[in-house]
Amino acid sequence: MALTLPGHSAPAVGFEVPLEMLAACHGRVQHQCETLLRLLAHLQTHGADRPAQVAASAVMRYFDTAARHHHEDEEQDLFPALLESMAGSDAVCLRDLTALLSAEHRELERRWRTLRLRLEQVAGGHAATLPDAEVQGLIGLYERHIAREDAELLPMAQRLLSDAELDRIGLAMRARRGAFDPAAPAAARLD
Repeated sequence: MALTLPGHSAPAVGFEVPLEMLAACHGRVQHQCETLLRLLAHLQTHGADRPAQVAASAVMRYFDTAARHHHEDEEQDLFPALLESMAGSDAVCLRDLTALLSAEHRELERRWRTLRLRLEQVAGGHAATLPDAEVQGLIGLYERHIAREDAELLPMAQRLLSDAELDRIGLAMRARRGAFDPAAPAAARLD
């Protein structure tokens, strides 16, 4: 379920709408999880043929970069901004939520590292299997994690964060990816 913010219903989202960008990333994670499921079935029938190699490489590329950046976006920028927005208030619920989500990030990353070793074998064309329990465990945790972020975290951020804070988060996300717009004013480029 994608986050819909008033005035921002375009299918393509960018750094200027960081909450929508984070929500869109959830859809891309789900797409990669679907690819993992298809790859699981494909390997049983066809082995590590060329399509399996391409799929394994694409999934590794996504989780090694975009998914990692997504976790960093949240932990380095969004979570601190939310906690700061509650300064002086009783932010126990928010602290608990961000701590839980951070712990889930660590578990997702641990599970990814284990599964990635097997995907490297597939990408290299070597006979390999993907244990159903490993794939299903990663996907199940991502499904629960995404549902929590979509239902709790992103709507809370939409309510609590100012436009200026959202702009700052968007710039930090852009910088993390080295994605500067040469047409942007120098002050906004952070370079």
